[in-house]
Amino acid sequence: MSAKPKVVIADYDFGDVDVEKRILEEAGAEVVALQAKAEADLFDEVRDCDAIINQYARVGADTIAHMQRCQVIARYGVGVDIVDVQAATDKGILVTNVQDYCTEEVADHAIAMWLCLARKLIDYNRATHKGEWQWQSGKPVFRLRGRTMGIVSFGKIGQAIAKRVQGFGVETIAFDPFVAQRTANIHNVALVSKDELLARSDYVLMQAPMNSETHHFLSDAEFAAMKPGALVVNTGRGPTIDNQALYRALTDGHLAGAALDDPEEEPAKLATWDVDANPIFTLPNVIVTPHSAYYSEESIRTAREVAATQVAKVLTGQKPDYPVNAAAIAASSKN
Repeated sequence: MSAKPKVVIADYDFGDVDVEKRILEEAGAEVVALQAKAEADLFDEVRDCDAIINQYARVGADTIAHMQRCQVIARYGVGVDIVDVQAATDKGILVTNVQDYCTEEVADHAIAMWLCLARKLIDYNRATHKGEWQWQSGKPVFRLRGRTMGIVSFGKIGQAIAKRVQGFGVETIAFDPFVAQRTANIHNVALVSKDELLARSDYVLMQAPMNSETHHFLSDAEFAAMKPGALVVNTGRGPTIDNQALYRALTDGHLAGAALDDPEEEPAKLATWDVDANPIFTLPNVIVTPHSAYYSEESIRTAREVAATQVAKVLTGQKPDYPVNAAAIAASSKN
């Protein structure tokens, strides 16, 4: 057995792990890179690992139960919904994430998707490529100014979106029970209830994280409560929108269009994926991007470097920059 700390990279789609290896090998660790699509794919390698980094692969209670000496679980992104944080905490394993690396990218992507829907760019492009040259190809298109966008979740990305939207003369409101009114005031945004946001918004922009409270945050009842002709944009987690309900709202004409950066099934987390299983992909008034809102060459590099650095710091006895459960572990140790 090697005397070096062992770091398992559960999965990655960057093409290589050279960035991570450079940082971790400088910290004295060896790196084992996998492409796990199920938790069972991790069991053997995590038994003697000192750390694990994951992108899409779930690190749940079953995986954590197999760990005999793991010190840290590092997520490549912000969300830790694919890590059983409580199980890690119970075992004294730190969980870290990467913060503030893609705020500008996601906000830009959200605005791009919104404008594509509102200005019917996809419809116009489709028509001109077929030889149709008339402004009526996208009819109806409505003026943006004076309309209302409701943002669900008003953290740093939601705030960056609001700043951009307001440049178009669009009123912004937000639903987020965890944000103080003072913060909303700074950004000239009114905090409202979920019901009020749905009733007032011409555009609903989802930036919600994934948890038990946000799963299917938008479903049949919510779509029915929206204005006829409303647009929905989701640059948050895919399962926050019930895709079957969204399909019904789009095909019955109540909603005018939707743009999703990730469908509900989150294909990258599946061993196999069949596009035909989700009827959303058959609709011409739906834009879907492959969970790419966070992407730029700069943001990807930052995510990789920061995730690996969190592990390197823990393995060399330093405090990580972005601990998720350090306080919970400390409190548990006192009991």
